[in-house]
Amino acid sequence: MDEQLSISRKINWRGKTLILIIGIILMAMTLRLPLTVVGPIIEFIREGLGISNVLAGFLTTIPLLAFALVSPFVPRISRTIGIELSLFISMLLLATGIALRSAGITSLLLVGTIIIGVAISFGNVLLPSFFKLKFPFHVGLMMGIYSVAMNVSGGFGAGLSHPIANTTNWQFALAFPIVIVLIASLVWSPQLRNNDRMQATATTAPKLKLWRSPLAWAVTLAMGLQSFIFYTTGAWLPAIFVSQGMAADKAGWMVAIMLLAQLPLTFIMPVLADKLKNQRPIVVILTLLYTVGFVGIALGLTEYTVLWMICIGSAGGSSFSLAMMLFTLRTKTAYAAADLSGFAQSIGYLLAASGPIVFGALYDYTGSWQLPIYVFLIVVAILFVSGWYAAGNKYIEEQ
Repeated sequence: MDEQLSISRKINWRGKTLILIIGIILMAMTLRLPLTVVGPIIEFIREGLGISNVLAGFLTTIPLLAFALVSPFVPRISRTIGIELSLFISMLLLATGIALRSAGITSLLLVGTIIIGVAISFGNVLLPSFFKLKFPFHVGLMMGIYSVAMNVSGGFGAGLSHPIANTTNWQFALAFPIVIVLIASLVWSPQLRNNDRMQATATTAPKLKLWRSPLAWAVTLAMGLQSFIFYTTGAWLPAIFVSQGMAADKAGWMVAIMLLAQLPLTFIMPVLADKLKNQRPIVVILTLLYTVGFVGIALGLTEYTVLWMICIGSAGGSSFSLAMMLFTLRTKTAYAAADLSGFAQSIGYLLAASGPIVFGALYDYTGSWQLPIYVFLIVVAILFVSGWYAAGNKYIEEQ
């Protein structure tokens, strides 16, 4: 009888774990899909609402500003109402933002975009610390699953939004991610019974003065610069390729290829990073891949664009996964990981938000994409330095 009860409990535990992992995968898909559908259809939105190029450009920047403003408050909110409940509410908020953004009214487009940025901030900050809390011996594996899910959904969003807008309208192209969000909310709802508040940890953990820590700033720069590259390439690479003679539809699919190329290393790198004493070999690999890709674009070798996209995508997958892993690798507790995540993502996304604006301004000033492409190479060099320091085997608490 005891043996049967033990087997029953084991099956029940496995079932709950499987539901939790499926919920994490679905939630991860909601963190990029609502963002990547915008870039390829920006002209549809601009012409449909009669808005300026400046306002249209801000549609990709507003979520990043929301990330920067909201991220520092997310750990405190999660300790008050619980991680699981915080994530559940954020998905309901995300569904609301998507619905408002797709209404076909300029004011609601902006309000919905702001709400989407606020909602995604919670998943960005809390999921890495959630892995450390729930899967302390499998953080790398969970981070790999999470990263792959994000990139798959982001890649398909970038590739499908233009054809959907062509065959239906741009409102539907913006709205279809709401289906994934609602399914994710439903699958996640059983986790509310296990809502963790981390209150005991919060009262006993030391106060971390992250702004005084060189390691925290190195992690922040690594986070911010890889995001700078990701969001700037997503916003402007199609325009760069069109200026080099590529068709608009094909240029959109080049971004999709870049996002999908992230998948192998996005999964492998977190698992590898979790096993290494320090992660500096990964920093070297991603730097070389970024350099090859951006040099190829700078030289205008369009016949090899797919190769450049694979290089940049592979580097992007590696750098994103490493940045997410650093929140857990450079801290000793889930509480500290959440604080470091909030700090790094707040400043990091503020840096990332400047990318599309800076590139647009440089193009307006020079009338060419050549100088902006060289800026990518400068950013990669700085990313190497900050990543090298952040990848050393040390902890924030020790500083």
